[in-house]
Amino acid sequence: MSFALECRHLTKRYSPCLALDQINLQLDQGKIIGLLGPNGSGKTTLIKLANGLLTPTSGQILIGGKGPGLETKKVVAYLPERTYLPSWMTAGQTLNYFQDFYENFNIAKAEDMLQRLGIEKKDRIKTMSKGTKEKVQLILVMSRDADLYLLDEPIGGVDPAARDYILNTIITNYQTSSTVVICTHLIHDIEKVLDEVVFLNKGQIALQMTVDEIREEKGMSVDALFREVFKC
Repeated sequence: MSFALECRHLTKRYSPCLALDQINLQLDQGKIIGLLGPNGSGKTTLIKLANGLLTPTSGQILIGGKGPGLETKKVVAYLPERTYLPSWMTAGQTLNYFQDFYENFNIAKAEDMLQRLGIEKKDRIKTMSKGTKEKVQLILVMSRDADLYLLDEPIGGVDPAARDYILNTIITNYQTSSTVVICTHLIHDIEKVLDEVVFLNKGQIALQMTVDEIREEKGMSVDALFREVFKC
């Protein structure tokens, strides 16, 4: 069985900066995985490579055993760090757009999440706060029945009161056979939903462990281990 995501000696260079340096990584299906590291460690670069937005300098990245392309885009749901929705659209129009674009988009699920978060379908993107825009984007992504979800800072711009609901939205709206990769610096907030963590540092894998292994072998939380590894 192929891995949800696999890297083989993956290297990405932005001359003269080496963003990823010969990394080897295997992520199993059916897990929620935290991709964690300080700024500039290569997290967003890795996610963009997996989504086909960047090409490797050398090595390979595989999604379900295939290189990024048209076939993998059908099964990968990507949430970028920055808002990308056209400002003139309403929330309802973004749902219709995704329904037209993705065969695996569940519009009934999306409408339910909009309602639960108190977002009207008639609300225009340009009138929304940064946090509300990010909620709409997350709804769009999590309403796809994807094999791999790549979420770059999904709770970075929302208030603490909404974070629990958003995390619950993530864990209750993905297929149990799917894989969710969450890239964030808010480790304490997401630790409770994670099965596994990958620490990136200066373009290399510093650590890959399950959350249970960290608690049993290290005797500490993921947040505490992160602070120890990166001295923050």
